[in-house]
Amino acid sequence: MSNIFDIFKKIESQQASTGPVEYLIVGLGNPGRDYELTRHNAGFLCMDYIAAKCGVQINRAKFSALVGEATIGGKKCLLVKPQTFMNLSGRAVLEASDFYKIPPEKILVLSDDVNLDVGRMRLRAKGSAGGQKGLENIILRLGSENFPRLRMGVGKKPHPDFDMKDWVLSEFNKQEQKMLFSCFETAYEGIVKLVNGKFEDAQMQCNSHTYKE
Repeated sequence: MSNIFDIFKKIESQQASTGPVEYLIVGLGNPGRDYELTRHNAGFLCMDYIAAKCGVQINRAKFSALVGEATIGGKKCLLVKPQTFMNLSGRAVLEASDFYKIPPEKILVLSDDVNLDVGRMRLRAKGSAGGQKGLENIILRLGSENFPRLRMGVGKKPHPDFDMKDWVLSEFNKQEQKMLFSCFETAYEGIVKLVNGKFEDAQMQCNSHTYKE
């Protein structure tokens, strides 16, 4: 039997606040079953966890994306999964941010990072794309690097000569899936802090996460 407090929490989370959307939470990935468990879809996978945690679905087609509304930390957030494929992710972000008048500082992007080990995360307030094509396109479309991003490690390619595209489109093995999924609850807790103006606390929590068996 489900804990009664968990049930009440889910009901409460389903009741979106009546005010306007205050934050965009954007998970990056590629649409379609062929890409579901690939390294490039770490952002999508985390978004699915957050939606389930909030008791909502990301299934409404809008802004060149699938979207859903959730109340996180008392703030009304739009959960966004761009459907344009990774390299054009900025289109959905710009359309949604323009519609809701959301400044870059209130757009959190969840992305994969090939420079971090699986099971590690890095939250930053702003910065360059670091070679991540989705972030690169978002920076181009917004005309700003001043948006927070939570990078989730998907592991370095196994050999310097290994093609990067092949690597990010390869699937996680079972152990790597467990290591990646272990990040998601920490990521959610970090997002609660972030939307409530506690960025340094969120950063400390996310950046210190390590996988434990």
